[in-house]
Amino acid sequence: METLKSVLTRRSAPRLAAPAPGDHELLALLEAAMSAPDHGRLLPWRLVSLRGGERERLGRELAARAGEDPEDRARAAAKPLRAPLLLAIVLSPVEHPKIPRWEQLAAATAVVSTLSLLLHDRGYASIWRTGPATEDSAVRALHGLGAGEQLLGWLYVGTASGATPPRPRPDPARYLTALTGLGPQEAGE
Repeated sequence: METLKSVLTRRSAPRLAAPAPGDHELLALLEAAMSAPDHGRLLPWRLVSLRGGERERLGRELAARAGEDPEDRARAAAKPLRAPLLLAIVLSPVEHPKIPRWEQLAAATAVVSTLSLLLHDRGYASIWRTGPATEDSAVRALHGLGAGEQLLGWLYVGTASGATPPRPRPDPARYLTALTGLGPQEAGE
């Protein structure tokens, strides 16, 4: 698929089914996604894959925190089963004298964005899901998060089951401005 077409046609897909990429294909896509901007090449992120029973295990953790209503608990338990593959997105910031945490967060999100485009290009679909569970200590422990790491959510991955209609695009000219009006003194001449 042509890059521009791939970017313009990618949509978040809320309904996903099998297949999802296998481990070998996922690693190849991740290798390509690692070309995303990353100041200092710190790689301040990692992904945790959840397939099969691991999704159910996450569902049990989510259900345990969903309150007493059985319907709420059932809905929470079913959330990780909405896709055959979940990739937990973990920010693992590195202490660096010149590269602040916000730049490292930007690098982590750039990798996930690039990966979602590559998945789309290969015929898969994805959606990035977040929520209060990312801050829960038991959910963090389940994913093996260390001190200082942050769970940024999950990239749900599979094949779109159902149409993802085009969404209206805003006028890009509204989001691009030019810095003008610099005279010789302001420009350093």
